[in-house]
Amino acid sequence: MINIQDTLPHRYPFLLLDKVLEIEKNKWAKGYKNVSSNEWYINERNAEMPSTLVIEALAQLGAFAVISEESSLGFLSSLKGVEVIGQATPGDRIDLYYEIIKNKRGFVVGRGVASVGDLVIINVEEIMIYLQPAIK
Repeated sequence: MINIQDTLPHRYPFLLLDKVLEIEKNKWAKGYKNVSSNEWYINERNAEMPSTLVIEALAQLGAFAVISEESSLGFLSSLKGVEVIGQATPGDRIDLYYEIIKNKRGFVVGRGVASVGDLVIINVEEIMIYLQPAIK
């Protein structure tokens, strides 16, 4: 069983993953986020999870595909080709998929897809994560 809090330094309210389902190290990771009406960003004016937070959830998932003993922390560095197609509302489960495209000198570039059921809600061509070397 994968303990998210052992890998990521994020805590509530900025930990945006509920579960990491599968990992193929240095290739891809799958996980999900359940959207609840109790989330801090759901209110009278906003009834869905902001797309920026869904993208952050994809980046957090990407860390599981790449973090190793040589790296201690990953930072979302840049995005390219972001397509927001739909939204997630309370009661939805957002299925997340992050696939590594390239990994060079601490910079990991991957693609991400977020979907609710069979509907893709966000597609990102490139999510770059900078990996900070571990302090020894």
